[in-house]
Amino acid sequence: MEKICVVGLGYIGLPTSAIFARAGYNVLGVDVSERVIEKLNRGEIHIEEVGLPEIVKQVVNEGKLRASVTPEEADVFIIAVPTPIHEDLTANVDYVISATKAIAPFLKKGNIVIVESTIPPRTMDDVVAPILREQGFDTEKDLYLAHCPERVLPGRILIELVENTRIVGGTTPEAAKQAADVYRKIVTGDVIETEAVTAEMSKLMENTFRDVNIALANELAKISQRLGVDAHKVIELANKHPRVNIHHPGPGVGGHCLAVDPYFIVEKATEEAKLIKLSRDINNSMPHFVTTQVHRLTAELDQPRVAVFGLTYKGNIDDVRESPALEIVEMLLDNKRYDLKVYDPHVQQEQVEFPLSSFEEAVKDAHLVVVLADHNEFKSLNGAELASLMKTPVVFDTKNCTNLDEEQLTVYRIGNLMNLKSIQE
Repeated sequence: MEKICVVGLGYIGLPTSAIFARAGYNVLGVDVSERVIEKLNRGEIHIEEVGLPEIVKQVVNEGKLRASVTPEEADVFIIAVPTPIHEDLTANVDYVISATKAIAPFLKKGNIVIVESTIPPRTMDDVVAPILREQGFDTEKDLYLAHCPERVLPGRILIELVENTRIVGGTTPEAAKQAADVYRKIVTGDVIETEAVTAEMSKLMENTFRDVNIALANELAKISQRLGVDAHKVIELANKHPRVNIHHPGPGVGGHCLAVDPYFIVEKATEEAKLIKLSRDINNSMPHFVTTQVHRLTAELDQPRVAVFGLTYKGNIDDVRESPALEIVEMLLDNKRYDLKVYDPHVQQEQVEFPLSSFEEAVKDAHLVVVLADHNEFKSLNGAELASLMKTPVVFDTKNCTNLDEEQLTVYRIGNLMNLKSIQE
């Protein structure tokens, strides 16, 4: 194995390309975006990820990584393209289909084809393999087809690509072995071989497990509001049990995995996946729950100025995909009585369709600050500074991440709204 072609240079494909290039392989990154290609060939990146700029610059300068809009012949092809959902909540595998068709003219016998994109069960067998058979390949003898789902956390991708256990599911046992050996070149964790459908399902259940548990915490927040209980205190005490680990509630679930992957299971087993679907419904309801609390807090004001802090689905990254914060902002913008300012130190203006403000612009004369992301910048907010700039020093912390002096400000948390009072001028 000397050359690897990675199709898709997003949050997974680009770090994967960089890691293989750093290990000494010749890597061609392929993407449909000319801007991404141009930046990468200059040794620059278009996403935010810890440590990635330095590695990309190094491997591009060494000639180990380059980018193109067109695939080339290689020994290994890795597909790492998005798999969003349609409006009817079914999986959209169009990008996987397009990527498979794009590499087909460059394939030769003995090549390894790996799909890292998260896909519904049986996609390798029922979608990818048939496309390649149509191109004249015997997918059991000519090519080694496998699914190796990414299992990384944004902010730690470069570490976890190397250290995490990898699950490699082949359409044949030999395909699983050949693809697993590719990852054994760079992975220090275990590399486990299995069937393609098992690998597909294992990735989906990892994220579904988390989604279901977050839904339990979010439902607890709603119940606690109804009953006048502090959900955060309840969670703290319940988690002292050695076999209990309840998550904390939040404004919803985002990202390309947790907010999407459970639907891939629901689509394939609608009657059986009742708990999974209900959990998705609960988590999807949280933006409305948050905006309802904002309405309650500002009910006595004619034109409240509200500062939204944070747009990403998790802290210290720039990824806004499926972020509940975006839905909350859109809901608030639709209500013309709000003078809304939005601030996120990690998000660029071109990522969103509404104007972004600086910290000072957002906070100046604000009646309410709503924290929607747990960035480090928000964890270290200065209460005295906020109080001096705001018209009414009230903070609604939906991520339970701030450490503000509650003698300087009034702070509400999403699981503790029992004493919520409307803001007075």
